[in-house]
Formats: sequence, structure tokens, C-alpha cells
Amino acid sequence: MDIIANLISAEYLHMLVRFAICMAVNWVIVDLLYYPKSKRRDFFFTFMLIGVAIFFIVFFMIFVLEDMKGKTGIGVGIGMFGIFSIMRYRTDAMPVREMTYLFIVLCLSVVNALASTMPVTELFLTNVLIVICVWGCEKSLKVVPCKLIQYDRMELIKPERRAELIEDIKERTGLDIIKVEVGGIDMLRDMAVVKVYYRSKHSSSVDDKVKLRRTDFSD
Repeated sequence: MDIIANLISAEYLHMLVRFAICMAVNWVIVDLLYYPKSKRRDFFFTFMLIGVAIFFIVFFMIFVLEDMKGKTGIGVGIGMFGIFSIMRYRTDAMPVREMTYLFIVLCLSVVNALASTMPVTELFLTNVLIVICVWGCEKSLKVVPCKLIQYDRMELIKPERRAELIEDIKERTGLDIIKVEVGGIDMLRDMAVVKVYYRSKHSSSVDDKVKLRRTDFSD
């Protein structure tokens, strides 16, 4: 232990404790609260590694800026702006639920990296409170999977024939349909875009998409 203490500073050891708390809390939020409903392995991977990266970026940014007199606040502000701007790095639109979890992971990583003067017990309690809030919201949230379908039987999209429309989609897709909403109508190609809500244990990663890319088949 004395050898380790000589090689690693007390501040760095305290950082490792904060990092362990941060990763444990992020894992609980992502694995136990987010993943069971979504089954999105790509976002699971993204959330966990972004949490690791942001934590160390913030920690070492503060560590380097401590020696720059009068520039710490400016540097931290610019760094925070850069960190939160990466939420726009994607090319596809991210669903609201995934965006919320990404924001939570980012905030947790920043808070744990900056809390160098906060006692470990208070930091742990803060993380627990955040987990409780996320758990409470998840318990009250009922995710209803939905799909966008290009529908060709235009005579069934009339409001008075909604029951026939639902039965036809049930028969052709095998889904347990709850509700159907008719969206855009293309009179030239004689088709309509129909949003279908159905019963399922979890949503698919290609829900709400009409056209698929090659990468959608590799999930």
C-alpha cells in the first residue's frame, strides 16, 4: 500500500473512487432501467463509453487548468459547451427517450468528475437520488411500440372504416394492433403512410422508419 501511495497521488485515488461510483451508477441506469424496455445494444454501448470519456475529459481538463490563473472558469465553460455540443454528432435523429438518457449520463459524468471537494458519502447519495428519479419515471412510463407502414388499400383509410383497416393490418402483419393513425396520403402513387401502435414486450430499433439503410440490418 505504501508503494502504491508513493506512485499515485491521493487526489488521483480520490478520483478513482468517484469514477467507480460514476460507472456503477451509469451501469445501473443503462443496464437495469434503460435496456430492458428498449433492447438497443447500440445505445447501451454509446451511453457507457461516453460516460467514461466525459468523466476523464472533465477531470484532466480541471487538473490542467488549475495552474492557469484566471482562466479556469473560462476553460471550464468552453469545455462544458464542447461536451454538450457532441449531442449533435449523430446523423440520425435520436428518439426523445434515448436523448434523455444520454443527457443524464453526460451530467452524471460531469458532476462526478467535478465533485473533488464533496465528501464521498454526499456524492454517493446524490447519485442514488438521481437513480431513484430515473426509476420512478421509468415505472410510470408505458412504452407502446409503433411502426410506420406504407399502406396500399386506400379505400380502408376512411374514418368510418377504421375497424376494417385495423383487421387488415393485423392479418397482413401478425401484430397485435392497438391503434392506427393515418398520416401522409399520396394520391399519385395510391398509397398512404399509416402509424400502427401494437402490443409487444419491447420496441424495435427500426420502428418509425419507412426506408431502411444497410446498417439497420446489422443490429
